[in-house]
Amino acid sequence: MIIGGSKVEVIKNIKKAVENNELNKKVEVGDPHLTLEEKQDIIKKYISSKSKLSYKIKNSIARFIIATVSNVQNRETEIIGIENIKDIKTGAIITSNHFNPLDSTVVQKAIKKSKKKMYIVGQEENLAMKGIIGFIMNYSDIIPISNQISYMKKYFSKILEELLQKNNYILIYPEQEMWFNYKKPRTLKPGAYYYAAKNNVPIISCFVEIREKEEKDNSEFYKVKYIIHILPPIYPNAEKTAKENEIIMMEKDYEQKKMAYEQAYKKKLDYNFEIEDIAGWTQN
Repeated sequence: MIIGGSKVEVIKNIKKAVENNELNKKVEVGDPHLTLEEKQDIIKKYISSKSKLSYKIKNSIARFIIATVSNVQNRETEIIGIENIKDIKTGAIITSNHFNPLDSTVVQKAIKKSKKKMYIVGQEENLAMKGIIGFIMNYSDIIPISNQISYMKKYFSKILEELLQKNNYILIYPEQEMWFNYKKPRTLKPGAYYYAAKNNVPIISCFVEIREKEEKDNSEFYKVKYIIHILPPIYPNAEKTAKENEIIMMEKDYEQKKMAYEQAYKKKLDYNFEIEDIAGWTQN
């Protein structure tokens, strides 16, 4: 599903970022640009609204909207490897490649089979979006991440800890930024693995394969279908420190995603940009 307007500038930004080896760089255009005060207001609103009845009502509505969209978005989505997580008895951090504003619904479809509740970590700027997307960002099960140190230490870490202790799953995108329909797994940031190690829970390692269809979605893209590969979970080592586990788990996750990519697309992973890297892109 294409959300937003033309992706020409986005693809140009992806190409430039690849050429400059900046694989976690922001490439989207038109995202909100917030002042420090606006960011602080978003976080304050998030913290204060969670316990209100109005939030809970809107949360139910947002969940219904997401479930409806997910049913449409993922009617052809395939799930491979669900057996890999059947023995997980605790909470877990899920990691996946980030390529679409709705790609969390792909993960959600897979995780739904485990009967666990899934929360999603997203950038605070997302809560400033307008319209139906803004409503979903503000009132679905999204936990904003911020560069505000006081919030991260006092609230964010505690929220994750409490959710994981209740055996929930939390989706964190370690690639950091969304690259629209980009097929390749990118280098990872350590945050997801830090919180997994700190809370002694596994990483549920996922990779979503994107396959083009013959039908056009719009003038720039063919429609696509998804195949989510649930890879072996990665557990922290009790004999290692949290910092050691963070690095070991991150490196293992990248290797698993790399191998999944190479097996899915039958080609070695490299970061030389090709038009075929953008699933469904019709432009030359």
